[in-house]
Amino acid sequence: MGKKIKLKKKKKRKFKKIVFMIIIYLSFSYTFYYMVKDNKMVTNEEFINILVSSGNANILNKYKATSVINGTMKFFLNIDFTNPISIFNASVLRYGYVNKTKDKETISISYNDDYSDMNELKKVSDYIRDPNPREINNPVLYLYNSHQLENYNSGELNIYGITPNVLMLSYIIREKLDKLGVSTVVEDANMSSILEKNKWDYSYSYKVSRELMLSKMKKYSSLKYYIDIHRDSVNRDISTVKIDNKDYAKILFVVGQDYSTWQNNYNFAVRLNNIIDNNYKGLSRGIIKKTGINVNGVYNQDVSYNCILIEVGGYQNTIDEVYNTAGILADVLNKYIVENK
Repeated sequence: MGKKIKLKKKKKRKFKKIVFMIIIYLSFSYTFYYMVKDNKMVTNEEFINILVSSGNANILNKYKATSVINGTMKFFLNIDFTNPISIFNASVLRYGYVNKTKDKETISISYNDDYSDMNELKKVSDYIRDPNPREINNPVLYLYNSHQLENYNSGELNIYGITPNVLMLSYIIREKLDKLGVSTVVEDANMSSILEKNKWDYSYSYKVSRELMLSKMKKYSSLKYYIDIHRDSVNRDISTVKIDNKDYAKILFVVGQDYSTWQNNYNFAVRLNNIIDNNYKGLSRGIIKKTGINVNGVYNQDVSYNCILIEVGGYQNTIDEVYNTAGILADVLNKYIVENK
């Protein structure tokens, strides 16, 4: 009887410890959440610089009280809030939910790309200023986004006020291209503001990007290549690939056919696609031709033979997967430009 009583007491103490630890964990979790929610620690621009510099930075230097919470999180969940990269694949702060199965992971994300209601769209995505503005000399490549607010999975970055979108991706690609010696300019005009100011709807996006492109062509006579970066609406199974045990957002080339010189742009896409297939098999989803009723069919590609639209990933892709692809895309564009100098 004495042994049974002791065993019961031991189990009871163990249970109390577990409950106590859970309470501490939940207290720290919610405390951290609301501290971050009310005090946005990192701006989109700062986050881009973190990614393109070292991929790591102490983002809590202004909030010393959170160091205790950070230590707890590292202990329980292997999440280090001073390192944004460690947060990427953690599910504790996902925007939506994660449903894991034996063979794959399916992520359900709330997103909205409805340009007809700009106020709603801005709740999930936002214009991002140039994180590293500088004077650009003789750029050869122009990156722009006809749909600047197409967003990626904000997930665990949501409480920081970080909204990963295609404009963020363009800035990242530019930084990588510049390091490779390819002078690149990103279109940083606020597209949604231009649409709103003129009371234009979603269908006028390519009209705006066309005018901005022509303006840049006039300003920089050195420009030769024009890349319109988009994000697809396909699910994660289609938009993601694992190469050497690392996840990447897949690439899809889009060529319009409703203009007389489309074959030249198609050839440009084919050559870029071949470089990807020869060096990064599985990353590209191929090339799709677009024409017909209710299809743009031009995408401003009639402006230059070297103008192409590239879909990078889908709405369920995380910024780390997109970041991985940005490095490859920069490498591919550099290879093509060097070969065609």
